[in-house]
Amino acid sequence: MHEYTSSPRVWGLICPGFPEEVSRARRWTRDILKGSPCADDAELIVSELSANAVLHTASGHPCGSFHLALAVWRQVIALSVTDAGGTASTPKAGHPSEDAVHGRGLAMVTALAHRVVIHDSHQGRTVTAELFTGIRPGDFPC
Repeated sequence: MHEYTSSPRVWGLICPGFPEEVSRARRWTRDILKGSPCADDAELIVSELSANAVLHTASGHPCGSFHLALAVWRQVIALSVTDAGGTASTPKAGHPSEDAVHGRGLAMVTALAHRVVIHDSHQGRTVTAELFTGIRPGDFPC
């Protein structure tokens, strides 16, 4: 973690909507959170949310993009992925059949994160997952 986590630190990354950019988003997250006990969970969350943006929204269209934001505080890591919109349905954690190939990503994000917030706007949709880094009454460690 960074020595300056007594105050919020925020990073942003804009990625073209190509499938190979999902691995770039993972590496970027891993590099920023190096040494954090939440790094592996954060990397998986960013991977799932970025893949969803590319596969299910206008972010994956030609000239599309998605935006990542990573905020680190003493007690919380917030990971946000904003897509380019283009879909009328709000994402939900699914319960796919055992032989289904897709449909488990948001359920994994929900299971790993302490809180998930979905916000729609004119420009697209932002999914934010929060991981608690400190242990307080009622919290669970990463």
